[in-house]
Amino acid sequence: MRFGILGPLRVGGGEATVTAGRDRIVLAMLLLRAGRVVPTEELVDAIWEERPPATARAQLQICVSRLRHRFVVLGLPADTIVTDPAGYGIRVGPDDLDAEVFARIVETARTAVGAGRAAEAREHYRAALALWRGPALAGIPARSVRRRAQTLDEQRLAILEECVDVELRLRRAADLVDELAENVERHPLRERLRGQLMQALSALGRQADALAVYREGRRIYAEELGIEPGSALQTLHQRLLAGDDAGNGPAVAPRAVPVRALPRAISDFTGRQQTMARLVKEIVAEGARLHLIDGMAGSGKTTLAVQVATAVREQFPDAQLFIDLHGYSERTPLTAAAAAGTLLRQLGVPPERVPVDPEDRLAMWRSELADRRAAVVLDNAASARQAAALLPSGPDNLVLVTSRRRLVGLDDGRPHSLSVLDPDEALELLGRVVGADRIGAEPAAADEVVRRCGYLPLAIRLAGARLAHRPLWRVADLAQRLTEAQDPLAELAAGERSVGHAFALSYAQVSASARRLFRLLGLHPGVRFDNRVAAALIELPLPETQDLLDELVDAHLAEEVEPGRYRLHDLLREYARRLLAESERAEERRDGVDRLIEYHLQVAAALAILAEAKPSGMANVALPPPRRPDLVVTQEQRGLSWFDENRATLTALVRLAESEGLLDHCWQLTRAFWWSNFVGGHLDELVETHDVALRAATVSGNDEAVAITMNYLASAKFRLGRYAESVRLMEAVVDRYRRLGLRQERVQALGNLAAACFGGDEYERCLECLDEAHRTARYPEDAGLMATLFNMLSIVLLFRGRYDLALRAARQHVLLAREGGEFRHTGNAIGHLGMIRHRMGDLGPARRLLRAALRVKRSSANRFGEGEILNEIGLMEQEAGRPAEAEARHRAALLAMTDAGDRVGQCASRNLLARALRALGDVDTALDLHRRVMTDATRLGLRYEQGRALDGLARCLRDTDPAQARRYATRALALFRQVESPDRRATEELLAELG
Repeated sequence: MRFGILGPLRVGGGEATVTAGRDRIVLAMLLLRAGRVVPTEELVDAIWEERPPATARAQLQICVSRLRHRFVVLGLPADTIVTDPAGYGIRVGPDDLDAEVFARIVETARTAVGAGRAAEAREHYRAALALWRGPALAGIPARSVRRRAQTLDEQRLAILEECVDVELRLRRAADLVDELAENVERHPLRERLRGQLMQALSALGRQADALAVYREGRRIYAEELGIEPGSALQTLHQRLLAGDDAGNGPAVAPRAVPVRALPRAISDFTGRQQTMARLVKEIVAEGARLHLIDGMAGSGKTTLAVQVATAVREQFPDAQLFIDLHGYSERTPLTAAAAAGTLLRQLGVPPERVPVDPEDRLAMWRSELADRRAAVVLDNAASARQAAALLPSGPDNLVLVTSRRRLVGLDDGRPHSLSVLDPDEALELLGRVVGADRIGAEPAAADEVVRRCGYLPLAIRLAGARLAHRPLWRVADLAQRLTEAQDPLAELAAGERSVGHAFALSYAQVSASARRLFRLLGLHPGVRFDNRVAAALIELPLPETQDLLDELVDAHLAEEVEPGRYRLHDLLREYARRLLAESERAEERRDGVDRLIEYHLQVAAALAILAEAKPSGMANVALPPPRRPDLVVTQEQRGLSWFDENRATLTALVRLAESEGLLDHCWQLTRAFWWSNFVGGHLDELVETHDVALRAATVSGNDEAVAITMNYLASAKFRLGRYAESVRLMEAVVDRYRRLGLRQERVQALGNLAAACFGGDEYERCLECLDEAHRTARYPEDAGLMATLFNMLSIVLLFRGRYDLALRAARQHVLLAREGGEFRHTGNAIGHLGMIRHRMGDLGPARRLLRAALRVKRSSANRFGEGEILNEIGLMEQEAGRPAEAEARHRAALLAMTDAGDRVGQCASRNLLARALRALGDVDTALDLHRRVMTDATRLGLRYEQGRALDGLARCLRDTDPAQARRYATRALALFRQVESPDRRATEELLAELG
């Protein structure tokens, strides 16, 4: 076997393993779901739990890359781990994973037991148990791993118990005593193991020891749980006291014929294993007698309650009862007295004996149960009050109450709130309804079906029923219908059952104000929202809105995912949108959309002013005072984290604003969260929103809005290395501002055009644009703009090796930045000043300036600027003969540039990282990095980075292939001369050495 998880993690068939902590978590998660794609979000959650860093996805990719490298070292194919758009998966053969081999051998053992071949069954059971090397995935503390590993450990114990039953029948008690004693010591509350130890001791004639084991168990149950042992263990104890032979099988207590009124437990019950195991444990081992199961419509509450009641019927042999209280149905909810009458008839009480008086009827109900051991399912309760009147008073009765509402009034009950199924459980349920072979033939389509069903059991059953009755349909046909349907809920119906109808019953039970809020929340396009969004939508004070949200949560029409933050299930959101789409609610919908977008625009604008550290940046976005200043002001403390939490929502709201004709809101919202997208490296979102905003501004006929939007769209093109597009956009912006007579805006646009020209290697034109901008600017009113121009000028001069002039420009930049008091400008100024001093050989001042600049970049979350400074510090470390320190700096810079989405910065970082690795002797990796840069830089047209990559390749090959090295160096020199880079001098020296 190549992989082992039945014990400490093992890889490669021997004792080899993976040592890096995060890599172990990733591999464990993949092996626990072998053969399936594990979503990226689940892997991130497993590694970092509640606090994933902004770079989580990039770090996850690094983990996967290390694992693939480790696999190759261990002789495994690198493509054992597969990449999918949704996440990662792992390929394992039938005999590759010990857990799958274990499950297969156990099934063989059970088949042998069923056929009466006990000796053969024992051999298989023991072969399966021998695969275990300790607790599953021992040594990996991640909660997600431990939760799934505990399920495996529980399976091992259950299989051991099955094996022992077989071995007791084979009269192998002497072989079992030590093993059973050890396991009972480890799991003292496990009654079946304790009973098996008692039986083994009895079979060996050690009745006194068997009775001592019982007494010890009884003491533990009393001290830790406050209960007596279960009936089976008590019966076995009595048999031992009576001198009966208890060594050849479990005891069976004498039973009366029970009343069985439970609905049939469905044969395809799937999922909820952990919840069911917890319920059964609390009932059997802990003696909990009242359980409250709540959840949204269609989550499988009734099914779970019936399965649990069926599973523990041996503990409650006298009666198993069931009644639908009609709390959520088209019928009036049953009164407690009416329900008691039905339950009494289930117990066999003649109708003529059932009292007419409600109180007398309830008293008879409690009296009938007083001396019985009964399990009662009170299904579909409307309220805690309705269920409370029916609770029996006897200590030996189990009551399972289900409701769509949280039953907070039943203080003695143990609550169990059901969420939707996890993806694997949902697929298993669909397979049981439709047929596993049919699902297995189209796994991607099946994944899409259960995702479109929101992993809701009712929706999956109804979708599966449609598919099961249409043998000519492919699974992909159903997935397409669910994806393309204007009303997805209409597709989730079968006969008289439908998801929409189930939701309608819950919706009807809440107050009118809560119903209005629910409808309006359907407008929100994001996954999550907070209570302030809800307050803005419904135009109520925050405390009143909070009360309504609590009402929706209690009715399972919304879910509180953390304090003050909520979400709607996907299908509930569709239901809310369906309600709001009704013609009589057109005005309600229109006003709700306007309030939703206006609130997010006001918060984004307020935070943009703070984040960009210059009020002038948003001066051309004229907004009226916010409708809800009380809500906006509470978000101003959040900073960029608010953008991070709401990025997908804001992107969707830009599209919504365009489609709803709110054209000014569209481009203004886009502008307001430009800075967050730009510095955070969310360039795809930046381009997408600005493309939409540009259409909206053009349609509105607002030339200034068009210019503003094109200006910021050009910034994304620049960061992506698409300089020609950036230049074209900025030329159009400069022209528009010239025609509009907006002088200051034209100065800023000329500076941005200069930057685009510099990126595209148009250096003379870059200097011309800067010169025109300087001539157009006026001091002191344009001091901030002039600081930006000197910033750009210092970079151009630095790149071209004109260090004296660059130093003069950088000092001007520092003075203007201080004068303007703009923190971000100060960081740029001292950073570039440090770079210039470095090139001039002033190493002490350079290092101090660069360190100061790095602190500024990090405090403002400017990942591009951070990467730029780290690369410069890395160069200094390399020149000082510290390649290991240089390698660490360049690696950190590459991560920062990746986060920022800056492709030019990534090329630069890889070239410099390769240089450090070459100095450390890792020539192969350096070659790979330089070749990667050649591919990327050629595609982007980056002549300077191409030159650096070619120079690096030449230096890597100078000893092993001098002819090829000379060809690379010759090409590098030509490129450096084209861009007038001072790097050409070092390449000329290299060529001279190569001869």
